[in-house]
Amino acid sequence: MDFHWTEEQAAFRQKLDDFLRAELPDGWEEFSKHGPASPALTEFARQFCRRLAEGGMLFPHWPKEIGGEGLGPWEQQILAEVMWEWGEPRGGQYMNVNWIGPTLVRYGTEAQKARYLPQIASGEMLWCQGFSEPNSGSDLASLRTRAVLEGDHYRVNGQKIWTSYAGLADTCFLLTRTSDDRKRGITILLVPMDTPGITVRQIPSLIGEGDIHEVFFDDVLVPATQRFGEEGQAWEIIGFLLTNERLGIPRYHLARAALDRAVAMLKQAGDFADAMVRAEAARCAALCEAARTANYAIVQKRVDGLPVGGESSSARFATVMAERDVCAFIVEHVPEALAGASAYLQMHHQRGVVAGIAAGAAEIQLNIIASDVLQLPREPR
Repeated sequence: MDFHWTEEQAAFRQKLDDFLRAELPDGWEEFSKHGPASPALTEFARQFCRRLAEGGMLFPHWPKEIGGEGLGPWEQQILAEVMWEWGEPRGGQYMNVNWIGPTLVRYGTEAQKARYLPQIASGEMLWCQGFSEPNSGSDLASLRTRAVLEGDHYRVNGQKIWTSYAGLADTCFLLTRTSDDRKRGITILLVPMDTPGITVRQIPSLIGEGDIHEVFFDDVLVPATQRFGEEGQAWEIIGFLLTNERLGIPRYHLARAALDRAVAMLKQAGDFADAMVRAEAARCAALCEAARTANYAIVQKRVDGLPVGGESSSARFATVMAERDVCAFIVEHVPEALAGASAYLQMHHQRGVVAGIAAGAAEIQLNIIASDVLQLPREPR
């Protein structure tokens, strides 16, 4: 495939790079290695996203009528690639840009759009998504957090786990069960995180500072006006937003940037002459570019107005393969980078080791590929 950016797209990428080079503080790589959910980076992002918004670079792909620049899916992908290559200075607000904002536009009430879109557009709001539960990780249809309508409020009881950004988020995009129907019984509520009855506990991990949490809901009262969509409509909405989420993080691009850094370190140390090392580096580079191509095919479908189905899982899994192998290459050949020699490669490693878990476990993606892409028959149990 002969692929070239247009002059306008190349200029847009250069504009973003120039802005980040000028605006990010000295010592940024060391600062950003603690992860996009760290309290320090989250606080930095609130100010930084405001500056991005003022420069028309926070959500340039949004329609002009809701504050965007009216650019297209390619500019959205360029924006994501540049931000992740620089260590994601938007923190957790990339979720607002990639899927919460567009999902609000498509499914929110006028009151919900009026309330939340300006806060997202100003770069001031941080969301978390209440999806996974202790006994229903990637199998969302088995979730048990219950919301019972009592007059003009829902009473919510249950638990979520692995919730990114929950400790600092303003609002939770919460999946609840409102009936016993496996899929049609799921309903979405938009829940302020300071609502009485919500308890957040951080889960210590190796993937970054403050990234994941468990969240408990004990008789939490949520106004019925905070329901998002109709009761039982969540499965349709989830399908829309997950397609955006799974392609919203261009991990393949960060993996390639990290691989290039690792190879530069090996060359400087005189350790890149080994043919086996070069072959491993080439294989990792090929995986990164294969993942890039798979993701770009999805972007082109959006440009053409075509539906995106199970192929998004194929692109997702290709990205997981690239991330895993680049992480393994760095551990094997430049371990000193993860022991303090390179803040950038430490940052990448923290993000790379969760590539097969975040936004849907790799095994779940393979199941989707088998059923929706390859259309393989399911074996009877």
